[in-house]
Amino acid sequence: MTQNTKPTALVLIFGATGDLAKRKLFPSLYNLFTKDKLGSFAVIGIARRTLTSDEFRENVKDSIKDLNGTDENLEDFVSRFHYHSHDVTDSSSYAALKKLASQLDSQYHLNENRIFYLAMAPEFFGTIAEHLKSDHLTDVSGFKRLVIEKPFGHDLSSAQHLNNQIRTAFAEEEIYRIDHYLGKEMVQNIEVIRFANAIYEPLWNNRYISNIQVTSSETLGVEERGRYYEKSGALRDMVQNHMLQMVALLAMEPPIRLTTEEIRSEKVRVLRALRDFKGEELKDYFVRGQYGKGTIDQTDLPGYREETMVDPESNTETFVAGKLMIDNFRWAGVPFYIRTGKRMQEKSTKIVIQFKDIPMNLYYETEKKVSPNLLVIHIQPEEGITLHLNAKKSGQQTEATPTKLSYANKGVNGINTPEAYEKLLFDCLRGDATNFTHWDEVALSWAFVDSISEVWEKDKEQSFPNYVSGSMGPDAADTLLEKDGFHWWPISDLDVEQC
Repeated sequence: MTQNTKPTALVLIFGATGDLAKRKLFPSLYNLFTKDKLGSFAVIGIARRTLTSDEFRENVKDSIKDLNGTDENLEDFVSRFHYHSHDVTDSSSYAALKKLASQLDSQYHLNENRIFYLAMAPEFFGTIAEHLKSDHLTDVSGFKRLVIEKPFGHDLSSAQHLNNQIRTAFAEEEIYRIDHYLGKEMVQNIEVIRFANAIYEPLWNNRYISNIQVTSSETLGVEERGRYYEKSGALRDMVQNHMLQMVALLAMEPPIRLTTEEIRSEKVRVLRALRDFKGEELKDYFVRGQYGKGTIDQTDLPGYREETMVDPESNTETFVAGKLMIDNFRWAGVPFYIRTGKRMQEKSTKIVIQFKDIPMNLYYETEKKVSPNLLVIHIQPEEGITLHLNAKKSGQQTEATPTKLSYANKGVNGINTPEAYEKLLFDCLRGDATNFTHWDEVALSWAFVDSISEVWEKDKEQSFPNYVSGSMGPDAADTLLEKDGFHWWPISDLDVEQC
């Protein structure tokens, strides 16, 4: 399919009455529709609940009521939505779904192109994939693609089992494992910053970079996700996917060309080069935390152990900080520090590349150390890039003072910035799997995380809770960097300046 061809497909959304479909999938499809990026299409919403197609269309309307659009295109859009009440374990239910899919293929001239989006509990992924194959919904003359949300398994063994189930019905190139961070504009911008700027790529190595910091903090707690989070924790929920994916993009070698296969190949090489940590030495590289009671915006908040559906003596981590070492020629000796957690001081995802200090400080007048050069990539909530430099301070003295050069992806530049799910859905419709995770990446990430989990499960943390809600995590996370002579750069000091 060429870049200029509008994609045509039947989209089958399993879990169509759920929160993800309402908040992300329906609005994303509507935005693509109003921007005239879609060819002929139709949607089948699939869920256990008994609804008519008209009732389902009203739900779709409700999910997009706050988006810009006209009454005419809204009616045209929702008219393409149909509903099927479904039992994921019953072949007769799949037979009825197959009949409806065939009718819509003919009605909308969809060329038997089908996207199966599993927006539901992961324990059903394998079952659905096997039924799609055995009940012949994948027997089509057009393309077939399977889109899966995280988590893809809860460890390497379960991920391998799930992958084996899915591969009975879909080839690897037909499986689109979503990591919504890879749809974020500034995450995708990492490649452009690195490979389209001659001032950066020659410096992107251990000769000039002292450390890289990746922070993804949330102010929310586990909310209603206590049952899921008890089995997951921050390590599985964030590090295994989002954090390691960003590290891979930052550390990968320049690909031969910007194709899905070449980019994935370079990311896999990074994950293969991650240093393993065994037993007691893990304490020198990773820190875990759990939030206690605290106050955010003058609101008193419960600790993790007081949350709904959480064990009062839970040992689940809600915070992880780590020092990753990539043992290859480019990055030997450069620490990649990551931290992610809930109930932290503010919601923010930022990447800080800290360059090495100059060999000697010529500006001794104030006995003030020259600030290091930083390149900050702002991913959320704001989007942009800031370069921290030193320049002459106004006045008679020749004194260096920090200054910033900022580019904010706001205003004119940001008006039409696609939301992550909109971008990823469009990529899937076009058959571009670059920003989806390959099985090799999933397997290597799980192997790395499993080695940490095994140690933590044997050695229960006795100090939980060990950070106050509204802080930036436990003190041990600061000590992790201080041992190397570094510190976490304060998130609030790094905000992108609006241009």
